[in-house]
Amino acid sequence: MSTVNRKIARTILKKHLDSDNPLRWFEELYAGANEDTRIIPWADLKPNQNVVGWLDRQGDIGSGRALTVGSGLGDDAEELSRRGFQTTAFDISASAIAWSRRRFPQSKVKYVQADLFNAPKQWQSRFDFVLELYTLQVLPPELRSEAARRIASFLAPGGMLLVIARAREPDEPKGKMPWPSGL
Repeated sequence: MSTVNRKIARTILKKHLDSDNPLRWFEELYAGANEDTRIIPWADLKPNQNVVGWLDRQGDIGSGRALTVGSGLGDDAEELSRRGFQTTAFDISASAIAWSRRRFPQSKVKYVQADLFNAPKQWQSRFDFVLELYTLQVLPPELRSEAARRIASFLAPGGMLLVIARAREPDEPKGKMPWPSGL
């Protein structure tokens, strides 16, 4: 992940943090990238190795409904679908969702533009597996507790939540946005 990409993301974020819609930066980042994945610092263009490793260690759990929170460009959602989950993936950025659909035109994943803080009510207690990957740590700190509560609310009884965060570089201050939370 390049320092330049982080600087671009932080510049866009800084512009929005004190606005009435601090989450608008996600849409500006994705839309402004013009499908240049190098601009999206977390776009690895493959399923996250931590998710894949964890799923491999679990054995055959790929059934039921899965939800990918802050799905970005869709690689992790596609991996869940490939493993047999009926997968819904959402992102606050309409541009990210459109980009995902173009990347995976034959996908079985249901890609939805949605705001975590105003998610569809029918998602409550609905999913057997929920994946939260890097989303909490890129939210302003004052939104993280509420975001975590809302993410957990998507789980069906007995469901499983997997949360993965990126660590910060040793020279980065704790909590510096958009990496990492210092959790």
